[in-house]
Amino acid sequence: MGYCGLDFGTSNTTLGIGDGDTARLVALEGDETTLPSAIFFDFAAAGAEFGRAAIDAYAKGTDGRLMRSLKSVLGTDLIDQDTLLDKHRIGFRAVLQRLLGEIKARAETAAGHPIDSVVHGRPVHFVDGDEMADRRAEAALADIARAIGFKHVSFQFEPIAAALDYEQQVETEEVALIADIGGGTSDFSIVRLGPDRRRADDRSADILANDGVRVGGTDFDRLLSLKSAMPHLGYQSPMKKRGLLAPNGYFTDLSTWAKINFLYTPKVMAEIRQVLRESARPDLIGRLAHVLEDHLGHRLAMTVERAKIGLSEAAAFDLPLGWVEPGLTAGFVRTEFETATGELCRSIAGMIRRCLADAGLAAARIDAVFLTGGSTLLPNVRSAILDELPHSRIVEGDKFGSVGLGLTIEAMLRYQ
Repeated sequence: MGYCGLDFGTSNTTLGIGDGDTARLVALEGDETTLPSAIFFDFAAAGAEFGRAAIDAYAKGTDGRLMRSLKSVLGTDLIDQDTLLDKHRIGFRAVLQRLLGEIKARAETAAGHPIDSVVHGRPVHFVDGDEMADRRAEAALADIARAIGFKHVSFQFEPIAAALDYEQQVETEEVALIADIGGGTSDFSIVRLGPDRRRADDRSADILANDGVRVGGTDFDRLLSLKSAMPHLGYQSPMKKRGLLAPNGYFTDLSTWAKINFLYTPKVMAEIRQVLRESARPDLIGRLAHVLEDHLGHRLAMTVERAKIGLSEAAAFDLPLGWVEPGLTAGFVRTEFETATGELCRSIAGMIRRCLADAGLAAARIDAVFLTGGSTLLPNVRSAILDELPHSRIVEGDKFGSVGLGLTIEAMLRYQ
């Protein structure tokens, strides 16, 4: 039997196995070692697609339902609820089990042998400021792991895993801050690393601080959507009754990956038609109704996500929304995006200061900053981190693979 390290992420998932004394990620979709954490239920075929194939099926207009950012339901009441799939309902635990079971099966095919032991990655906090919810989230993930066939299940914090990956290239002892900014959380560890230390069985004394906040790439998507996309659909538009604006809730949910599908109900559509009748801008609310009636919410979210990525390289980014209305274009401007997401970046900077205080270290004592997670590519996120540690060496990690590799290193220590 074998072991693995599994990084189930809000946006992407990786899985690693041991290859002799080396950790390596296995291909989960074609030649790709990353699998978008997405599942598409095809109503006509009564089957499911996963990863890029799931997103492609949705983009082609196949009749079905796309689900992404499923990790975000852990630690919330949604984990024990169900949702409608065509003519039947399915629980979120069952959806997660279906997705993770497929990932395990693909990994076993790639490895050429069964895998019965896993070190699962987890954020420092699934839920901010709620220890009971945090324990429930880990317990739910452990239950799902056992349900899909893992006999031995343990956990490691994602930034600690990233530190273990980084340590493989460290030649002298140093103190590093690991910044792992993913799709759902921002996690930080301050760790003492070195070539002699990586052979130790117990590394607890080397972890000087470990903390995190539930701020990630999907939060930046949501605020960018509200700032630059949702106004084209009637967000904050006036109603006929003086002083009233269109209800915010529909737009907030449409901007939040995990809540989009809850808008596709007869009850919500009846409410939207009432808003349309009472709106002073029915042209805008009409676009909202079209997006919901045709289940285009995820397409809009993916459009915003592309704009966010575009703004990491350009000061402005225009995207056509002709599929909402012929000729419609949304303009995205980096300065407006950074203003809209300023509070998120301040939370990230505050968490770094908190970790330094927990470690009892001044910023100048940090030798290196190791950056991993796709959201570290955003200029304002990088600035929020690096402005707190101006004298530290910047080390660029594998943005989507470092955590999975580190979890595999941990699995080699625990299960070999």
